[in-house]
Amino acid sequence: MTSHLSRRTVLTTTAAAATTVALGAATASQAHAVPTLPNGTSNDKVLVIGMDGLRHDRIDAANAPHLKAMMSEGTYGTSLLYASPMAATSSGPGWSTISTGVWPDKHGVKDNTFAGKKYGQYPGFLARLAQVRPALSTYAAVDWKPLDAQGTVTPGVDAKLVLDGDRDGYTGHDATIAAETEAIIRDQNPDVLFVYFGQSDIVGHNQGAGSKAYLDQIAVQDAYVGRLRAAIKARPSYASERWTVVVATDHGHLDAGGHGGSSVEERRTFVLATGPGIAAGARPIDTRLVDVVPTVLKQLGITPDPAWGLDGKPVQERSTDPFEALRPALTGRIDETGIPAGVLGFTHTAPSGWSVINNAMGTGGMTEWRGWSFATDEFWSRTQRDQWRELNVRARGVFAVADSDEWSDKTFSGPYDSTLVTPAYDVTGWSRVRLDFTTLYRQEGSQQAQVLASFNGGTPAVVKNYTSDVVSQPQSLTVDVPAGAAGVSFRFRYTGSNNWYWVIDGVRISQS
Repeated sequence: MTSHLSRRTVLTTTAAAATTVALGAATASQAHAVPTLPNGTSNDKVLVIGMDGLRHDRIDAANAPHLKAMMSEGTYGTSLLYASPMAATSSGPGWSTISTGVWPDKHGVKDNTFAGKKYGQYPGFLARLAQVRPALSTYAAVDWKPLDAQGTVTPGVDAKLVLDGDRDGYTGHDATIAAETEAIIRDQNPDVLFVYFGQSDIVGHNQGAGSKAYLDQIAVQDAYVGRLRAAIKARPSYASERWTVVVATDHGHLDAGGHGGSSVEERRTFVLATGPGIAAGARPIDTRLVDVVPTVLKQLGITPDPAWGLDGKPVQERSTDPFEALRPALTGRIDETGIPAGVLGFTHTAPSGWSVINNAMGTGGMTEWRGWSFATDEFWSRTQRDQWRELNVRARGVFAVADSDEWSDKTFSGPYDSTLVTPAYDVTGWSRVRLDFTTLYRQEGSQQAQVLASFNGGTPAVVKNYTSDVVSQPQSLTVDVPAGAAGVSFRFRYTGSNNWYWVIDGVRISQS
């Protein structure tokens, strides 16, 4: 929370007073009757658990046996968020991203004012399910009221529990949410549930993610996870059901407390999932926060309509991008000083069949960024904050980057001039070839970024020039295949002199 962004009120009472308020809130909120949901219609069932501001790198140190069991039984993908100017690392954008399955440049929520929200075009997944599978029995429980009032999570549900943690404190209301959800799972037949726990964020603000209190709060919420998982397994019909459980968070926290900025600690998120078809013990590096919705849909047997414009993919599906094969080759820093030594996240080794041409490159410069490199977000975005590297949200895992700005941070001479070359692809009999990829490009000065095509090993011809910023967007280029051509290779050439950068990922070739 940052104070000007109307996040929940940070508790400033003493520990004793806070406990009294929380217990009073719990007693009051438990007085209402548990709602009766329509009887479920699906043996495929999904529980999504949201934990606000939960730093995934603190779970190991916490007494969290249920989350750790899920990590063993399922897939646990960690990743980093965007930062401004795309959106702040705050709850409005974070939960909007989780609920809609698209990034803030689509759903429109940039901070906790929710100004610019586009939930009509990009609804939350429960609203989407109400449209495409209305017979499903759905439930949501939240104690950060904007998730209901702003329409982020609750529209379309059959029943909901909305409590006011800002007014009453989150401790008691989180307990109520856990108890009511446990009762509904045990005694009724829901199909899809979303539950939210907010006290983790409050403790993060008040005492910091580096505190024992934060670890203690992880333990409290882990116990809620255990209760809900136990309720699922105790269902009389459990043997014939296929349950998926997903846990995710909206943002991280500084060690000293707080979020909203661009540090790696504030940008930390995760998606943890167990269920049918989800690999046990997997630790993918190509998972993103937008993957919650596609995972829910896949587990329910629903194929997304391309018109929905979802940015994610199911957590069990790995990227087939050629750069992903480079993960074992990734090494640590050489000249960079702001990247921890243990972060393995770059290599100059190109994928099989690919090559990098650096014969026109200048000399010297930062070793990591001399010519096209292959890197991860965890590594590359640490090089320098607040220069839009945090906006590389549509790249996954390992990507290719040409960064003349960082290269120039060490003594160098001559220009930055590097070309990334794809393998030759068979286009025999094709009339047109289509090149798809994702890019983040920042324009400055006289730098140039060009895509070139070479047929049958001939002279490369420019098919695309970049002359203005492209902020993490899919690209699709279609090129006519000359008569008799049997093969094509593409080149990505970047030239500059202490300018910005160009990222390429998700390269695919197909017949158009």
